[in-house]
Formats: sequence, C-alpha cells, structure tokens
Amino acid sequence: MPKPLRTAADRRRRSAALPPLPAAEADDIDAFLRRFWAETGAGRATLAAYRADLGLAARWRVARAAGPLREARREDLFALLAERAAAGYAPRSTARLLAALRAYFTDALRQGRVASDPTALLDRPGLPRSLPKALTESEVEALLQAPDVATPTGLAERTMLELLYACGLRVSELVGLPTLAVNRRQGVLRVQGKGGAERLVPIGAEAQHWLERYLAEARPVLARPALAAGRTVAALFLGPEGRSPSRQQFWSRLKALAARAGIDPVRVTPHGLRHSFATHLLNHGADLRALQMLLGHASLSTTQIYTHLAREGLKRLHATHHPRG
Repeated sequence: MPKPLRTAADRRRRSAALPPLPAAEADDIDAFLRRFWAETGAGRATLAAYRADLGLAARWRVARAAGPLREARREDLFALLAERAAAGYAPRSTARLLAALRAYFTDALRQGRVASDPTALLDRPGLPRSLPKALTESEVEALLQAPDVATPTGLAERTMLELLYACGLRVSELVGLPTLAVNRRQGVLRVQGKGGAERLVPIGAEAQHWLERYLAEARPVLARPALAAGRTVAALFLGPEGRSPSRQQFWSRLKALAARAGIDPVRVTPHGLRHSFATHLLNHGADLRALQMLLGHASLSTTQIYTHLAREGLKRLHATHHPRG
C-alpha cells in the first residue's frame, strides 16, 4: 500500500532535520539563480521554489558528507529522488526538484564547472492529469456575498473577490497589484504575470462598481496607519495595518469566507476562482484564444485543459450551431 503524501508540515519537519546550508553552497545557488533569471526571466515564485529545492538537495548531501551539490553523480541524485518517493512526497513536488536540478547542472555544464550532466538520464516522475476544481456560478455568487461590506476590511475583501473572479487573476497578481495598475477610465487592469509578462484585462461593470466603492470608502481608511507612520502606500489592496495582504493571509480569509457562505472550505482556493472564471467564460461561449490572453497563458495547450470542465457550454454551442446538433 503506498504511503500517504507528505503534507506541508511534514516537509517542514523533514527539512528542519537536515543540517544548515553552507554559505559557499548558498552563494553558488544564488549565482546560478541570477544567471537563470537573466536567461529565462523566471518569476519570483519560480526562483524561490528553485532556491528551496536546490538548498534542500545541497543540505541532503551535507548530511551524508558527500561534498558540494555540483559534485553529485547520477546515482547520487537517483538516490535522493528514490528516497523522496519512498517517503511519500507527491510526484509533482519531485518533478519540480528534478527541474531545478536539471537547470542547475545545465548551467554548470555551460560554465565548465562539471564535465557531464548527471540529470541527463533521470526520468521525470509520471504526473496524473489533474483537472482544475471550479465552483458553480451559484457558489461563486454566495462567496461574493460573504464579506461584511459595512466595514473597510470587508469591503476590501469583497472587491478582491470580485476582481479575482472577474479578471481570472492569480492570487500573487491580485495581492501585488499597485494602484497605478487600474485604468478606471478604460475599465482595465494592467497585470504583471509570470516571468514579468504584462497583459491588459477588462474589469467588468460589477467588479468596477466594487472597485470604485473600495477606492472611495475603504482604502483611505485602511491607508491611515501607513500614512501616519510616513510610509508610502502604493499597493492597491491594504489590510488593517496599512500593508498589502500576503498570499497566505488572503488564502486564510478566503477559507473563512467560504465557511460563512456555506461552502466546504476545502473546495475553495484562490486559484479555484481563477479556474471558475475560465470555466464559466467557456460555458457562456468564450473563444479559447481570447481566454488564453485573459489568463496570460504562454501556450494554448495550457488553456485547453479548461475545455474538460466546460462540457455543458460546449454541448450547448454544438446544439445551437451544428447543422445536426
């Protein structure tokens, strides 16, 4: 019987049991990440994930007195991946670790710091096809009604939910929005997505209504602590202390709002609202290429996964437009 997958708490405990990362290894990883960013334009989340994964691999070798990461052989890396699989780590987590190691050793080979790439013959773990989990339109409506808009914080939460759903934003894009990203006259957001790619996204009449209310009624109140402390307030969305909420803080509030709306909090995530945005657009006849632009996907194949969730709308379109529908 397979072991249960590791939880985030399990991973933190396991990581804490490893020895600290030597300064020389940390400098080596940072130097690689600077070159990797300059070459690929990778986003902050990718760079942070690669730093954590490479640091874990380096600390794993320190624990075995095996020398620096760049001296690892194929059998060493295979042992690391096999140990993670036996410990119950998710295939997707292991696949990301392998991607980080491949990028690291490709760079080391190019720099002439290794004679061969030890990851060349390592197979990527098989990943199950996971379909996005979308809420129904009635569930989204209930969730949008959950915040107490009579308070500045509640009005901010309602506006964030409206924008997340109306614009299909990633949570990192939402909490990182500067006030200057909003073009109120044209009704669009300028969003900086993965790898620094920018896109313009229509806000929609309902979301714009709440955004106007938030800017007029709630944001000036929420900005007072920061302004009183002499801090510049550039972020669009602010919490009670005048600082923009983190992804984790928004995630926590979203779970509480889901429970208030009578929806199982396990089913509700910030990315789930992005999935709901895409699925509901397709159900109502949106073009796949247009959806790709709205979501900021580099490849249409990434967007096509949503067609599996939009069968209802696709069947309706077929019945309406096909001569034998």
